[in-house]
Amino acid sequence: MHWLQALEQAANAVINPVSEFIWDYILTYLLLGAGLLFTLASRFIQFRLLGHMAKLVFTAPGSSKGVSSFQALATSLAARIGTGNLAGVALALFVGGPGAIFWMWMTALVGIATTFIECTLGQVYKVHHGDGVYRGGPAYYIERALGQRWMSILFAVFLIIAYGFAFCGAQANTIAQGLEGGFGIPSLATAAGLVVLAGLVVYGGLKSIARTAEMIVPVMAFGYFLVAAYILIVNYAAVPHMLGLIVQSAFGYGPVAGGAVGYAVMAALRNGVQRGLFSNEAGMGSTPNAAATADVKHPAAQGLVQSFGVVIDTLIICSCTAVVILLSGVYDQILNAHAAGASLQGIKLTQDAMADHLGTFGQYFIAVAIFFFAYSSILANFAYTEINVEYLFKHRSRLAITLLRPFLLVMVFIGSVANLSFVWHFANLAMGLMATTNLIAILLLFPISLRVLRDYERQRNGGTLEPVFNKRVLRNPAQVEPGIWD
Repeated sequence: MHWLQALEQAANAVINPVSEFIWDYILTYLLLGAGLLFTLASRFIQFRLLGHMAKLVFTAPGSSKGVSSFQALATSLAARIGTGNLAGVALALFVGGPGAIFWMWMTALVGIATTFIECTLGQVYKVHHGDGVYRGGPAYYIERALGQRWMSILFAVFLIIAYGFAFCGAQANTIAQGLEGGFGIPSLATAAGLVVLAGLVVYGGLKSIARTAEMIVPVMAFGYFLVAAYILIVNYAAVPHMLGLIVQSAFGYGPVAGGAVGYAVMAALRNGVQRGLFSNEAGMGSTPNAAATADVKHPAAQGLVQSFGVVIDTLIICSCTAVVILLSGVYDQILNAHAAGASLQGIKLTQDAMADHLGTFGQYFIAVAIFFFAYSSILANFAYTEINVEYLFKHRSRLAITLLRPFLLVMVFIGSVANLSFVWHFANLAMGLMATTNLIAILLLFPISLRVLRDYERQRNGGTLEPVFNKRVLRNPAQVEPGIWD
């Protein structure tokens, strides 16, 4: 099929430069700048309320009629904690050196404020749904708060392309490769099994996805953390050197590829920032879709819970991968490969590093981790896609979802057995456009989230243990769905 390959190459030749320009020269700086603005405007919410965020995660009440606060967090973490936490961090180390980890941490810190802003907006402007689970997200707050229906449609379309059309297939492909490499399972068998496992959950709707995420995410995240913590303890003598290497390399003093200090710093900065942004998705507009489903008494409470998700995803899980690699002999291979001008696969670096520490068990563990990380991401991608398809087809949402679910399962099957490089490149472009649309919206709407935050803190300072929100706090309460925040 030479004509198909030629078509794919021609499409990539157009899409890749545009996508790289958006991510490298617009979004990276726009996301970082927005995060700094929100940090200042919220009076450093990520430091002032970090302890309260953690408390809310573990003490928030459940919900008998919808999705609980923790289930909404688990759903968003299912999307965020994917194979990028295993492969993406390794690639950031390969291209940007250990200093990339430092800038990844810095990006996560400002991303906490961004996540609060967008997720609080998602809660404020959520709407009722017949199945008892709220719907919301950027498409909803763009239309309700900004009154720009065309802009909300664009966002929904971009998200559906990225999360529905491509990411489901890409995550399935990663699972197939991991199981074939770790256990010798044929990709066709993996494809069939994944379709069944995903179908059993997604046909139960958003509640089913949230309940499954609630079970899988804590186990997979804590298990990965325990293994990394064991490696850290066993290699405790090398930890000070590792931390010094990360900080020195961030400012051009470590053995970062490229030689020149200026190049080394920029490589570390660019790759660390991008890895942080890709991982925690702060400002991208994906997480508010999960945040809006939560049945809570105050929008700020869910905003704070989702903000702590950045800590879990980037500051803990991504750091675990960095620790595993930097404390292994694999990092020397990274330096040698970079010096020779070779290219490496991120997931193989992580697999080799884990095997260096734990032998055969490490290889099997990574294969299992890949499965759970990617499988939970597929489920969350289904949820995000459904929410936005329902937004586009409000009056025919049942028919749209009936057609959508088998289509997404087909994408999972195809992704398991085929190379989807073109689709992946197209998804990166769609995700960049999606994030740009959301950023414009939250830069215009962030004063609303700050007003909601002030109301939440005022009630807490007045002795209220569980603040309750009323839409009269807003300047334009008529924009809010009737019956939700009355």
